[in-house]
Amino acid sequence: MSESVYVIGTCSTPFRRWPDKGFKDLTREVYLGAAQDAGLADPQVIEAAWFGNCVMHYWGQPLVRGNVSFIPLVREGLFRDRAPVINVEGACATGSLALSGAYKEIRAGDADVTVAVGVEKLYDPVNPSGILAEFGKGADRLDPEEWIEHYTRIGERLGQAFAPSPDRSVAMDTYSMQARLHMKLYGTTREQIAAACAKSHTNGSLNPLAQYRFAMTPQQVLDDRIVSEPLTRAMCAPVGDGAAAAVLCSEKFLATLPTHVRDRAIRIRALAISGGKYRGEAEPGLSRAAADRAYRMAGVSPQNVDVAEVHDATSFCELYQTEMMRFCPEGQGGPFAASGATAMDGKVAVNPSGGLVSKGHPIGATGLSMCHELVTQLRGEAGERQVRNPSIGLQQNGGGIIGLEEALCAVAIYSR
Repeated sequence: MSESVYVIGTCSTPFRRWPDKGFKDLTREVYLGAAQDAGLADPQVIEAAWFGNCVMHYWGQPLVRGNVSFIPLVREGLFRDRAPVINVEGACATGSLALSGAYKEIRAGDADVTVAVGVEKLYDPVNPSGILAEFGKGADRLDPEEWIEHYTRIGERLGQAFAPSPDRSVAMDTYSMQARLHMKLYGTTREQIAAACAKSHTNGSLNPLAQYRFAMTPQQVLDDRIVSEPLTRAMCAPVGDGAAAAVLCSEKFLATLPTHVRDRAIRIRALAISGGKYRGEAEPGLSRAAADRAYRMAGVSPQNVDVAEVHDATSFCELYQTEMMRFCPEGQGGPFAASGATAMDGKVAVNPSGGLVSKGHPIGATGLSMCHELVTQLRGEAGERQVRNPSIGLQQNGGGIIGLEEALCAVAIYSR
């Protein structure tokens, strides 16, 4: 019988530009913060760490990234001698893969306490645009002509050339094509995308950890400069640094903890991962497959979800993912957002953190920052952005590029 798994501690740094903090600094901050939040008097009870990162090679550390980042913690007796640090990478879904490894290790009965850590530094003060080329490495680099031709053909049909530029992430160009295709298939409008974006920026203004902390109106979103039509700058996640972590434990270990720790524990009801492919233009995406599996594992339906953090690397993605999560019918993500159904007091509160477009998107840390937000919401500790009495939370985090979708996607479901 598989073990039930609980999140007993989380921590996230503010997402921003941290030129004065290195990987070891950020790792230490969230590791100790999550252990403290879990009420662990001695963090050496943690038996294994799963470490997520994508671009540490850019800063000179291509291999054993987490192992190097944990050196000071081991040396100071804050992380157990000889405990493994397992490195994972899945582009923008990396944080959720680290969470999945920590979760599965407990479910398998191989550990009672694990930690997942995601750390990323994307801002280079010496060469601010230098990091942008790294985002294109989440696509097929062995046969790049295949996906480039794929998007070129789509652009020709839509009347907009697929024309990546060194002044932006190529992911923004792929998302712009996906948005325009959705607009053609279903009548989605720029105004509907702007409604979702303004909602998220307004939520982010209430989040002390968010990189952008200002409210916006839909018109302000539309008036911002174009990055890749129809996406404006406000609709696109910013470049920044940050880290997040979560301490997980088994039900057996949870029973040994004080009442005040047990009362704040949040159960991971399900964590499902799906793989991407070159899908048909009207075919549901890989996140639908992960969501359906997660709902089955958790024994809940989309109607049971009170609060969700979805992967809005652009605000179009939020519309699309509300469809894939079955919060609304396919093609209706635009009207759903414009109706207010995704507001904090709506049918399902989507991205109360501000989402990636406001909170920020240091890619290796993103999935674990979603975990942190949902745990905070389910505990009722989110302050000004608190959703009313949530009992079920959902996290959707995708990464990489294969055709019109990501290379992989993780969907987690949490409950009080």
